Amino acid sequence: MESFDFFLPTKIKIGNGLFSQTKQLIKETVTGNRLFIVTDPGIQQIGLVDQLLSILSEDYHIEIFNQVKPNPKDVDCINGGEAARLFQADIILAIGGGSVIDSAKAIAILQKLGGKPQDYAGRGNVPEHVTPLVVIPTTAGTGAEVTRSSVITDTVQKTKFTIKDVHIAPKLAIVDPELTYKLPKHLTASTGMDALVHAIEAYTCKLSNPIADGLALQAMKYIFPYLRTAVHEGTNKEARYHVMVGSTIAGMAFSHADVAAVHCMAEAIGGLYDTPHGVANSMFLPYIVEYNAQADILKHANIARTIGIATNLDSDKVATEKLVKEMKELAKDLDIPVFSSLSEVNEEDFDALAESSFLNGSTPSNARDITKEDYLNLFKIAYQNK
Repeated sequence: MESFDFFLPTKIKIGNGLFSQTKQLIKETVTGNRLFIVTDPGIQQIGLVDQLLSILSEDYHIEIFNQVKPNPKDVDCINGGEAARLFQADIILAIGGGSVIDSAKAIAILQKLGGKPQDYAGRGNVPEHVTPLVVIPTTAGTGAEVTRSSVITDTVQKTKFTIKDVHIAPKLAIVDPELTYKLPKHLTASTGMDALVHAIEAYTCKLSNPIADGLALQAMKYIFPYLRTAVHEGTNKEARYHVMVGSTIAGMAFSHADVAAVHCMAEAIGGLYDTPHGVANSMFLPYIVEYNAQADILKHANIARTIGIATNLDSDKVATEKLVKEMKELAKDLDIPVFSSLSEVNEEDFDALAESSFLNGSTPSNARDITKEDYLNLFKIAYQNK
């Protein structure tokens, strides 16, 4: 009967076609007319930035920063922060996936407060409000549109760190599933798995709470039954809608609980090898579920029942075994690569990866206590499973 809190400072607008209403929604939420757009070259190439300009240019002075890369880099955030400061941005608008949105959060900090992203790493280290953020996600995966965290890669240390502070939560999230219709299959798959991991870890981690639990379970119900269809039938409106909404709900869940060991391992290889985050999560999910189940088998069994792969007639042990098997099958069906297939992986790195995983701020949140040695063993297990 521990106390907990729930605070969501982000106004969320969800629905097909909302992208066309971006100007009106911004005006209803934030003030100012100097708008700094953060994006990446891929989003520009498919024309979404040009569409934004046609919607906004009559009412806003606009500058575009398109230097964001996957697994966002500290140096790019520093450059973006300086560009936003020189432009004197009133509003920062992020359009893209999680890397773009996380970069925009760091840029908002640096525009206002200066320094480098590492200065604000950890929980509660952003001392004041930053430049208001409007975010338009183009992937159904990270939930970054509703979180108060930003995961950035330290390009010198080749590790990831997280800034967690309510001051960087977006003021407005415009969630339009239609923006995901042209997303390539492999990105739909990896980001969708990322969203599913968010829901599972939010529900099972030590910082879970009743509100986050409810959100996490609902997110699973939205994501799991529709993810395969969203990947293989990219313009299926029902599937795209459910996975997109589920991703946002999962973002609310884990931002009010935490992620855990899956993310710790994923961020370790993402920092060292620049592995796409969703792919990395998918690789390690089954092994962490298997490892954690004995710490709270009831919750893990309930996941299997919630997503419909086990029934109340199954024992908790059998339901959990079905969950582990299904997570492996799902990744296989979505053509997610296995850990050993990554050409850059070197077994000599495993000790450093285990150390990085153990030092991750979400390690204490894992459902089952986990040591560096445990992480090392899990990396080996994942590598040996072809």
